Amino acid sequence: MKLTYGITDKLFVWFFIIVLIFFGTILVFYIDLQHIVKISANIVNKNNEISAASKKMLENLLSMEENEKKYRLLGKDDYLNYFDTARKDFEGQLKKIVQMEARGMAISDNWKNLYESYLNISPRLRDLKKAQPSKIPWIPVNVINEWIEKIYIARAENEYEVYLATTELNRRGQTSARNGLIGIGVSSMVGLLGIIFLAYTTLRPLRELLKGIRSISQDRFSEPIRIRSKDEFGELAGAFNEMSVRLKEEEQMRSDFVSMLSHEIRTPLTSIGESVNMIAEEVMGPVNDRQRKFLEIASSEIGRIGNLLNHLMQVSRLASSAIKIRPLSIGTSAFVSECIHGMAPAAEAKRIKIEAEIPPGIPNMMADPEHLKQVFINLLGNAVKFSPTKSKVKVLIEEDEAGTDLMFSISDKGPGIQEEEQSLIFNKYYQARRIRGHMDGVGLGLYISKHIVEAHGGTLWVESKIGQGSTFGFSLPTAGK
Repeated sequence: MKLTYGITDKLFVWFFIIVLIFFGTILVFYIDLQHIVKISANIVNKNNEISAASKKMLENLLSMEENEKKYRLLGKDDYLNYFDTARKDFEGQLKKIVQMEARGMAISDNWKNLYESYLNISPRLRDLKKAQPSKIPWIPVNVINEWIEKIYIARAENEYEVYLATTELNRRGQTSARNGLIGIGVSSMVGLLGIIFLAYTTLRPLRELLKGIRSISQDRFSEPIRIRSKDEFGELAGAFNEMSVRLKEEEQMRSDFVSMLSHEIRTPLTSIGESVNMIAEEVMGPVNDRQRKFLEIASSEIGRIGNLLNHLMQVSRLASSAIKIRPLSIGTSAFVSECIHGMAPAAEAKRIKIEAEIPPGIPNMMADPEHLKQVFINLLGNAVKFSPTKSKVKVLIEEDEAGTDLMFSISDKGPGIQEEEQSLIFNKYYQARRIRGHMDGVGLGLYISKHIVEAHGGTLWVESKIGQGSTFGFSLPTAGK
């Protein structure tokens, strides 16, 4: 499968989108900040200076008027000097305001008109010391009032500019904060959506792959995984599907081979068994005790091989089709007692006691007696086989709370099963590591039992601890269900 957009590409694209939104937010915030700085600088460099200069100009005008009157009344040069000092300061403050326009800052027309009016009167105010007290040049009252009025109007305009500037600062600040929050929110949302999207596109194929792996570990085959993407997970799903098909083909080949081999062996084995029986029955002539002993051993081994072939044949049928059961209403207590009685010789040989706890009035169960007996015999046989001599095997039957199922459990005092192996012992041909090489069997009993129980609509499970024994349990529907 050819990759279109891999996981790395998706991560990079999503990261690029988040970074783009983030830096876009920073850019907008920077532009707003530049406007705020510009407005703040204009307030500091222009409006505050105008406000301070206009205040001094008003004070200078009043000082000039007052000192002129005192000079004319008293004729002291000190008042003339005070007048000239106030005039110079007034002129300096006015020039400072007018020169702001040369620095690129717009000023009110009132300042320009005031400056022109002052220039018309200023020549006769230059050298007051040479003038006679009665002929001292003074500024007419109406001119001073006009100047004061112009200053007040200009100050009001300046204060209004400050108000507009502060309002704009507030608006810009709120806009910057809102844009920042929006940018952070969008970045967070995109990041969250990216995480959800990547988690979904990552976890969904992983869950399907895990489901397929568990299916293979439990049932030896898996349905093909749907390939939903063309990234690395799509490649992994394709590889898994190829592996699953290959395993299924190989499993079918093994099943066909076992089935063919079982059929081929059964005919000569039957002939050998009949021959051994005929010799043991002295059809061919008398046999001595030593010969009879070896004939019994041969007959026992032939029976064991026959049972093994029967299991292999049954597994072959399970692989080709589901178990066909014919459920009947069976007396639970009588059926279990019969199965325990059938295992009595093997238990007595190891001096093992089989105890059954069957509540009175236990309801009948719906089951195929032939198949279910195979399950009981297999589980009881394993319990007896793995239990130490002079121990107990406990069979417990309970009815579930809903009254729709019967719960069966068979407990032993054997060596127990490793926890990591408990999910594997129901697989075909699997044997626990602790019993390999010194216990009979090929690992088919539990596999067959599991399929039989599931065919009845029940489940088979195991609970075990090393050194404390094992409990195998299964459920079956009651006859009422």
